[in-house]
Amino acid sequence: MEPKASSLSQRIKKLVIGKSRNPQDSRIFHKLSLIAFFAWIGLGADGLSSSCYGPQEAFLALNGHIYLSVFVALGTVITIFIITASYSQIVELFPHGGGGYLVASKLLSPGVGMVSGCALLIDYVLTIAVSIASGADAIFSLLPIEWHAYRLEFAIFILLALMILNMRGVKESILILMPIFLVFILTHVFIIGYALFTHAPAFSAVINSTKLDLKDTVSQLGVFGMLFLIMRAYSMGAGTYTGIEAVSNSIPVLREPKAQTAKHTMRYMAISLAFVAMGLMLAYIFYNAKLEPGKTLNAILFQSATQTWSGQQAYTFILIALISEAALLFVAAQTGFIGGPGVLANMATDRWFPTRFSMLSDRLVTQNGILIMSGLALALMLLAQGSVRFLIVLYSINVFITFILSQFGMVRHWWEYRKKVKDWLKKLCVNGVGLILTSFILISMLVVKFNEGGWLTLLITGTLVILALLVKRHYRATQVLLHRLNSLVAAVETSDQNILPGAQREIKTEPVFNPEAKTAVLMVNGFNGMGLHTLFGILRLFGASFKNFIFLQVGVVDAGNFKGAQEVEHLETSVEKSIASYVDFMKKQGYYAEGIYALGVDVVEEVTKISPRILERFPGAVFFGGQLIFPKDSFMLRLLHNYTVFTLQKRLYREGIPFVILPIRV
Repeated sequence: MEPKASSLSQRIKKLVIGKSRNPQDSRIFHKLSLIAFFAWIGLGADGLSSSCYGPQEAFLALNGHIYLSVFVALGTVITIFIITASYSQIVELFPHGGGGYLVASKLLSPGVGMVSGCALLIDYVLTIAVSIASGADAIFSLLPIEWHAYRLEFAIFILLALMILNMRGVKESILILMPIFLVFILTHVFIIGYALFTHAPAFSAVINSTKLDLKDTVSQLGVFGMLFLIMRAYSMGAGTYTGIEAVSNSIPVLREPKAQTAKHTMRYMAISLAFVAMGLMLAYIFYNAKLEPGKTLNAILFQSATQTWSGQQAYTFILIALISEAALLFVAAQTGFIGGPGVLANMATDRWFPTRFSMLSDRLVTQNGILIMSGLALALMLLAQGSVRFLIVLYSINVFITFILSQFGMVRHWWEYRKKVKDWLKKLCVNGVGLILTSFILISMLVVKFNEGGWLTLLITGTLVILALLVKRHYRATQVLLHRLNSLVAAVETSDQNILPGAQREIKTEPVFNPEAKTAVLMVNGFNGMGLHTLFGILRLFGASFKNFIFLQVGVVDAGNFKGAQEVEHLETSVEKSIASYVDFMKKQGYYAEGIYALGVDVVEEVTKISPRILERFPGAVFFGGQLIFPKDSFMLRLLHNYTVFTLQKRLYREGIPFVILPIRV
């Protein structure tokens, strides 16, 4: 029976994040996956929300030459569709997930993929920080200036609230935020349409003013100076494109057929983002928007556009528009909570980061990843004191590192397969243009903004790269140490003789269960050297005391195999096969053996559920588990390796069940 404190903690946990989900329920993938419309909200919102700060930065970078923003807006729209088209090709080539980490790893090298993954992780952290900070700015644009002292505290509160929502699961958090997302679309499309309609008669005047602005800029700065000003503003609006890659990075959470759903989602996102970004920049021109203290440029635009309305109508519209804008930005933070833990889990599966980051909670979300992303976003938000302009610099640089590596990988792929792929030249040109554009934007951002925070994002990403290299080196060294243990597998598989002490030398009949004999329940994790070493250790220490052997394995459903019903079935088949290998081996030695397995996200919880059933059939059974012992213990070792057996031993001890841990020195 569980202690009351534990029961209370379980009830609180269920209240906050909901009850456990069954990973073997084939319907769970349908429940958790997203159709294109929901994906547009949860993932595409990152791109659309960038219209709240990307066009503003580009417009302000023109230093008063506001009519030149027409060219910046056109360049922005073209860039949006080029990057979207290039990422659609990535989705086609990687239909099960074409994020920057996977693309660079497969098409360039694992090391380059790791760099891309690290940049992408920081990008997702900054997605959360920038979106929430910008949303807070939108809300506080409605409030008196003296209230702005509490803006950072408000942003932190929103961050914690979104963290809890994501601990409950992806789809629920999107459903909660969907209505206000749709209000954003309606209000912003309306204000853009209203601005275009009311200023339609002035279009010719805008064209003439644009020509005059071009001449004045050329006379002041020269042709190259004018081009530099336009390209600088175009680069400063780099935040506008930062959500486009989110869909290809998060294909595992999309509804089948995943590739088709991803392409539909990106299409929705590209059209909506291009319309809103260009529409807002034109509206800035129409109303000659100028930044004011404590207000965003969009807030000023809404005030200018509604100044001829009645006071109540104007106030109501501005209130709804800015609250929906803030809500969209909070929805955009979902991209970091969805994609970031996924990238972290994939890199952990490949041993670039501790493997525990690929583990799922009983709500079937990468709980450790969500906590890590939330903690880092909080740290950066505090470092920047909630400054959106500072965070955007860090944000844009990182995402474009991933952009460039992905585009370069695709260009290399099409060139290498030019003789095998139809229309290879067309595909290469799409990704090639994407590579040129993203490279130009990144270089411009680094040159212009290096001393304003650009150096910091390179330092943070570089530190993460070094950490990943150290983790990988440790896991490689561990594999070398484990090689001796794994040699036992080959010896066992190639031997037809009974080789264990106490084994019957001539086995004429199938061994049968003797209820009066002692039973050993051995925890295993695959048919490997560690399991066999533990088995031999039992027989070495206890001789022939145990005649019955039960092999117990929990197939861990983690981010690496929780991608669909087929992957879970494959995991189940693999577990069955490894258990059968142990059982067959022990029967050859003349011992009675059985295999028991379960699938779940938590080994301790699953074994706790199974153990009463085992003891009912095998009273007095003793549980055994092996634990790797390294020459030197350290905090990093405990972080990088699984110490589940100690937790399991404590849990079973509470139930009065004996559990023996056998050391395995490496």
